[in-house]
Amino acid sequence: MKRIKALSRNYYVVLTSIFLFWMLFFDSNNLIGVYQVKSKISDLEDQKEYYEEKIVEVREVKDELMTNPDKLEKFAREKYLMKKEGEDLYVIQTEE
Repeated sequence: MKRIKALSRNYYVVLTSIFLFWMLFFDSNNLIGVYQVKSKISDLEDQKEYYEEKIVEVREVKDELMTNPDKLEKFAREKYLMKKEGEDLYVIQTEE
């Protein structure tokens, strides 16, 4: 108990304690803020990986469509409901 009283009277210990308390909880770079930023960075890196994989997939599909006219025609018919002149188009939807 005497040791605590002696430390509390020491000017440097008190100032250091106040400084650490301020930096840990009230400063703009406090522990909670740092944790939130690191969490956000981790989430964004996960999203980046996902979108990089999607870009690779889309490029593969694009290359395939640009080199094969039959696949391009099939893609246009299925995705955009395009048809040749004189054809009838029937869209069948199933209820889930």
